Amino acid sequence: MVTSPFVTGARGTTQIFCVSTLYGAATLAAAIDAGLYRPAGRRLLVVSNNAGTPELTPSVSDMPGFAHLRRRFDDLVSWNETIAPFHPAVWEPRPDDLPLWERHLRLAWGLGDDDLQLIVESIQVNPAQAIAQILGGASMEVYADGLMSYGPTRSKIDPLIGGRVRRLLHLDLVPGLTPRLLTEFGVEPELVPTDVFVRVLDELADAEEQFETPAVAPALLLGQYLSALGILTEAEEEELHVRMVKGAAALGHTQVIFKPHPAAPAVWSRLLETEAENAGVELTVLDSPVLAEVLFRRIKPALVVGCFSTALFTASAFYGLPVARVGTDILLDRLSPYQNSNRVPITIVDALLPPLDDRGTHRPDPHLPGLLAAVGFAMQPQIYPELRGEAEAYLSRHLDERTWRYFKRRRLTGLGLPGGVPAQLARLPRNATARR
Repeated sequence: MVTSPFVTGARGTTQIFCVSTLYGAATLAAAIDAGLYRPAGRRLLVVSNNAGTPELTPSVSDMPGFAHLRRRFDDLVSWNETIAPFHPAVWEPRPDDLPLWERHLRLAWGLGDDDLQLIVESIQVNPAQAIAQILGGASMEVYADGLMSYGPTRSKIDPLIGGRVRRLLHLDLVPGLTPRLLTEFGVEPELVPTDVFVRVLDELADAEEQFETPAVAPALLLGQYLSALGILTEAEEEELHVRMVKGAAALGHTQVIFKPHPAAPAVWSRLLETEAENAGVELTVLDSPVLAEVLFRRIKPALVVGCFSTALFTASAFYGLPVARVGTDILLDRLSPYQNSNRVPITIVDALLPPLDDRGTHRPDPHLPGLLAAVGFAMQPQIYPELRGEAEAYLSRHLDERTWRYFKRRRLTGLGLPGGVPAQLARLPRNATARR
């Protein structure tokens, strides 16, 4: 007989919060602190490690500062252990097995016959999809996983899941900009107060003993794992990090801290040492999976450099730190297919933030909502057909040498949008002279 470690009592309400990142856990903690969730009989935190090799990558529950966030929840369970030996990012139950899996979760997690409220991130993919299918009677909410929430839902969602979502919680990363995620289901966005979120981050920073404010404010470089996503090769991504070091040195920074992505191979960061030495820069590579936001508070960087990391906007909007971008032009050209959900974060960063080699000439795009409407329609025209008018208006007025980088002529042609090849010329050979 299987026994549950949890005690169940009379029928009540259990709130199930699903997280895969420390940033997401901090967002949920701030939402709870701000009173955005009513008191419940029980708050259960489900942690999922979605890394390619979860056996070699620290889980959220193992990261510095997690214990301080854990106090907001009554119990903690691991999704990886629940479905072992399957991988959380790819496993989902067979439709015929859903009742069996629900009975299993209710027993293993001590849910009894409680009413369930499910709070997930990245509703378009597993493990959120899998858990939502299993707990089919639970009401649902989604909390935004960074800049992607300002773009369209990346794929068509089953109405039996999307129709259950009551609201979208998000941070005010780009003041004045409203998320588009899940609007096809009439889901209303709701802000997690910035001041409450910053207090949660301060709580994490105060608990971190490893970092002290240096005498000379360093430049902080944020690495990503673009080769793992198939956008760049490993060599190209390493060159992107080298550009960050060179750019910081060219601006006069002599102290540079490189924070690799937790999923990035360690060899990449070691290869930077030679370039830093040649540039006369003292390079420090962090090997601790600490939040970038903790570093903003503890080391007070003079500059934060990244590609399209959400942390660029928490640095700028929440901490008032100078930021700069690198490599967005390459990524906009390489990203495939056009519907790739990273397109919106890259577009926002490219349109609003200055490049690392900027000499004071960059100006944020004043037509960002129109740009994102056009990009969003081009990405998902079947999900958001109502955006066609906005897309046509933007492209007719603002498509120029600067904004062409956000679109592909073939995509515009296929959708019959301004900027595409006129229909009467579409059958011409793919020859520049003939088309001209």
